[in-house]
Amino acid sequence: MIYIRRRDLIVASLALGATVLGASAAFARSGKTSAKPPPAPAIKKPKKAVPKPKLIVLDPGHGGKDPGALGLRGTEEKQVVIKVARDLQQQLQAGGRYRVLLTRNGDTFIPLRERVARAEEAKADLFLSIHADSHPDADVRGASVYTLSEEGSDREADALAARENGAGVQLSRHSDVVAKMLVTMSQRGTVNDSRRFADTIVQTFGRSGVRLLPRSHREAGFAVLTSPDIPAALVELGYLSNRYDEKLLTVPQHQAALGRALRASVDAYFGTGTATRKA
Repeated sequence: MIYIRRRDLIVASLALGATVLGASAAFARSGKTSAKPPPAPAIKKPKKAVPKPKLIVLDPGHGGKDPGALGLRGTEEKQVVIKVARDLQQQLQAGGRYRVLLTRNGDTFIPLRERVARAEEAKADLFLSIHADSHPDADVRGASVYTLSEEGSDREADALAARENGAGVQLSRHSDVVAKMLVTMSQRGTVNDSRRFADTIVQTFGRSGVRLLPRSHREAGFAVLTSPDIPAALVELGYLSNRYDEKLLTVPQHQAALGRALRASVDAYFGTGTATRKA
């Protein structure tokens, strides 16, 4: 018989265990593992929604055979407002938040109803008609903003609307038509939105140092403001019948300052407010 001492058996078992552990460690270091789990699927982060640029329609008043108001030095309203509109277009488009269309790009005559139709066809988010006024009193000066109303806020507002409407429908004489239109606008929130936009213009003009008329936000039956779905305002940048306003409105730096103030008004209306600098 072969006798194995208990001590020798223990030593042999320990040696065998060490050998197995060493082999396992070497196998693990070699990178060879059994039943390797599949990689976890990559979790895709949801893309942040990019807001769609708002569409702004700018409406430089008059054009072509219709020069608009004439200044003391012969300045034509149609020339002043197209320059301000183009400057404002560039400023709005620069930030990428807005798309901008002009109802006229050159010295062309566009009927009032067609101006509104172009904005509606494009599904505009906002409509701004840009003008410069005249007054029998050469001392009157300053900017003002108008929204649509069945009755003018005063005789001067009614007279201005009649002049701006030209040969078109005299809305002030057809209050029942305007009344029905305003009911539709009220139901869709367009009236309140238009007034809110006009108020932002008054506020940004004031902060920017643009001279304003007393009662700066006025109302009248402007044909160009009659889209039932698009918030709209008409801004009179000043009076060409006043020598100071006429001079300012022909200065490129002042035109750019008006553009900055109007851009800030659009920003404020859409809740992206940017600070305005002194004009």
